[in-house]
Amino acid sequence: MTTSTDDRKDTDPADWRGIANEDREVTQTGNLVLAARSRRLLLDLVRPYRARAAIVLLLIVVDNALKVSGPLFIAYGLDSGLAAGGRGDWRPLTLTVAGFAAVTLLSMLTTLVFLRISGTLSQSVLFDLRGRLFAHVQRLSVEFHEKYTSGKVISRLTGDIETLQELLEGALNQALSAMLSVVTIAALLIYLDAGLAVIVLIGFVPLALVTRWAQRRQRRGYRRTRVAIARVVVHFVETMGGIRAVQAFRREGRNHAVLAAEDGEFREANVAAAFGMSDYTGLTRLLGNLTTVIVLSVGAWQVIEGNLAIGVLAAYLLYLNEFYGPLDELAQVFNAYQSAAAALEKISGVLEEEPSVPEPRDPVPLENPAGALRMDAVWFDYAGKQGGAPVLPEFDLEIPAGQVIALVGATGAGKSTLVKLLTRFYDPSGGTVSLDGVDLRRITDAELRRAVVMVTQEAYLFAGSIADNIRLGRPEATDAEVAAAASAVGLDPFLATLPDGVGTDVRKRGGRLSAGQRQLVAFARVFLADPAVIVLDEATSNLDIPSERLVQEALERVLRDRTAVIIAHRLSTVSIADRVLVLEAGRIVEDGDPATLVAGAGRFAGLHAAWRETLV
Repeated sequence: MTTSTDDRKDTDPADWRGIANEDREVTQTGNLVLAARSRRLLLDLVRPYRARAAIVLLLIVVDNALKVSGPLFIAYGLDSGLAAGGRGDWRPLTLTVAGFAAVTLLSMLTTLVFLRISGTLSQSVLFDLRGRLFAHVQRLSVEFHEKYTSGKVISRLTGDIETLQELLEGALNQALSAMLSVVTIAALLIYLDAGLAVIVLIGFVPLALVTRWAQRRQRRGYRRTRVAIARVVVHFVETMGGIRAVQAFRREGRNHAVLAAEDGEFREANVAAAFGMSDYTGLTRLLGNLTTVIVLSVGAWQVIEGNLAIGVLAAYLLYLNEFYGPLDELAQVFNAYQSAAAALEKISGVLEEEPSVPEPRDPVPLENPAGALRMDAVWFDYAGKQGGAPVLPEFDLEIPAGQVIALVGATGAGKSTLVKLLTRFYDPSGGTVSLDGVDLRRITDAELRRAVVMVTQEAYLFAGSIADNIRLGRPEATDAEVAAAASAVGLDPFLATLPDGVGTDVRKRGGRLSAGQRQLVAFARVFLADPAVIVLDEATSNLDIPSERLVQEALERVLRDRTAVIIAHRLSTVSIADRVLVLEAGRIVEDGDPATLVAGAGRFAGLHAAWRETLV
C-alpha cells in the first residue's frame, strides 16, 4: 500500500481556497491569504462565545495590572519605607508589605478564575470546530471524497485539532498575557527613566528582525509537519482498511518500509522545527541578557553619580526581568502558534471547499415521485481531464416510471458514470437530467435521496445490529416495519439461525455475515426506504450461484413497481430487466428488450452467446 498520487500532486498556484494544494511551496502572497483565512475561521468560532472571551480578556488585563504593580511597592519600600522606618515610622513599610501581599492574593484569584473560564471556552470552540468539520465533510460531493483520502480527513479531525487545542488551552492565553505585560512594562520603564528605556527600545530592533526571520522559517517547517503526518495517517488507514489484501500478498514488509519513509519525513520535519525554535529562543535570551547588562551598568553609574535613586534602579531591573520574561514566554508560545497556524490553514482549507453538486437555491418540491427519468442532450467530462473525448458524449435517454433498465458494456464503457449522473453524485457538463420532469439540480438533496437510492456492488454495513442497518433507510421505522422488510427480501431463514435474530450485531463492516447476506440486508434497507427509483451497481457479481439465486429473488421483490437502473456485469441479471442498454466508449450502441437483442446479431447477442458458453 502506498500513498496515492493525488496526495502529492501540485495544483493551480492561483487556487488558494481549496485543500488540494497543501503539499506545495507557498509564496508570500499565498501566506497572507492563508493567514487571513485562518484568522477568519478562528474569529468565527469565537463569535458565539463573545461574552466569555471578553471576561477572559478583562481577567488578563486585571492580572497583568496586579503583576506589574509589585515592583512599584518594592521601589516605594526601598526609597521611602526604609528611610521612614529608620525614623520610627513603620507605616510605609507596613503599606508596602500589605500591598504586595494583597496584589499577590488577588493575582492568584484572577489566575484561578481565568484558567477555568478560558478552559471551558477553548473546549467549546474545539467542540464546535470538530462538529463543523465533520458535518461539512459529509456534505461535500463524491468528487471531493474521490480525490481527498479518508486518512487526510482523519488527520484534520484529530491531529490538526489537537494541535489547535494546545494553543487555545495554554499558549494563546500565555501569549495575550505576555504581550500585555510587554506593553505595560514598556510604558512603566519609560516613566521610571527615559534614558534607560532608550537602551531597552534599541534592543528591540535586532529582536524584531530575529522574530521575523524565525516566523517565516517556522511557518514553512510546521506546514511540512502537517503534510507529513497526514501522509502517515493516510498510509496507516489504507493498510488497515486493506489488511486482508496486505496479508494475502505479503505486503507487510513493503508497507513497513513505506511507513518508515513517511514517518521519517515527519520526524525530520519536527526536528527541523525544533532546531528553529532552539535558535530563536537562544537568540532572544542572548539579546535580553545583553540589554540587561547594559542597563545595569548605565543605571549603576547613574546611582553612583546621584542621578538615580537605588529603589528606582531596583524596580527598573525587576521590571526588565519581567519585561524579558514574557518575551521568553512568547518565544515558547511562538512554537505552538506556528504549529497551530499550520493546522488551522489545513482545517480552514477543507471548510472552504464547496460541494461540486450544490443544493438548489430555488428548490422544487417532489411530491409522490413516480420515478420517470429523462436525460436531454447530456454529456459529461470529469473536471481536469486533459484533452480527449468526453467520458459520455452527448446523448438523450428516457426511462418511463416502473421500467427496469440493465446497463451492459465492457469496463470503462461509461456505465458507472451514467448512474452517477442519474443519482446526482455528479452534475452533467451539459444538458439536463430530470426526475418526473423536474431537473435534478432543482431538487433538494434530502428529497432526491428519498426518491432515488443507490446500492453499491459491495453492500456496506455499519457496526451495530442488523435492525440498525436495515433502519438506515428510514430511521423512524418501527420494529414491525423492520421485520417486514427483512421478511420481504427473504432474510427470515437466516435470522432464525442467529442468537438475537434481527438484533444480532453484524460486527465491523458486516464481517459476521456472508456477501450474500450483506446484500440481502442492503435490499431490506432499500425496501424499507421505499424509493421511487433504485440504482444497482451489479448486486450479484461477487456471489456464488446459490447466494446469487437468493439475492436475485429478493431483487425481483424489491424492484417490483419501481424504476430501476442496474449495472449488469453478469448477464443473468438481465433476465429481470425490461430493457437493455449496451454502452461502448460512453455511447449507447444498442437499446431494446432482452429477447429482441439476443435474437439479433448485435453486440449484446455476442455477449450473451459468450456468457452461455461459460455456463456449459
